[in-house]
Amino acid sequence: MKKVKIIAGISWAFLGLILIIILFPGLNSFSVSVSKLPFMKLNPIYSGGDIARQMITANCTLDIHKPVFNGFLKEKSTGFVQMDWHGTLPETIKDSVDFDGDGKIDFNILINRKDPITDIEPFNNKVKKVLISTPTSYGWAVRVGLDKN
Repeated sequence: MKKVKIIAGISWAFLGLILIIILFPGLNSFSVSVSKLPFMKLNPIYSGGDIARQMITANCTLDIHKPVFNGFLKEKSTGFVQMDWHGTLPETIKDSVDFDGDGKIDFNILINRKDPITDIEPFNNKVKKVLISTPTSYGWAVRVGLDKN
């Protein structure tokens, strides 16, 4: 019985080694194809969420993302909304933002790109403060903190 277990263990290890040797060259293409499956997507906490609306001007485009309240098991009471400016940006960005799409301005935002200072003037009780305001490879990104209620 002991010899059977030893032979089975060695055979199992050998099969595993052969499988790894066969699969190793194709791991990169395999991982790329798995990442394109419909259920694989980035968590909105990292991506900023899906884009809800775009405001297009002559020089730049403002992408307003859907509000994010993701938690591990359930939605959190606090979250954020992300805005991305793409294109040729002026030194001072000033925009009025309606993040929830109700037709009312929720806040005004003023970004001084030279001094990295971002000011916000909220008109909605859900809007709290600027969480992140940073230059990016495509322009500028800002996350504004929100309360759910």
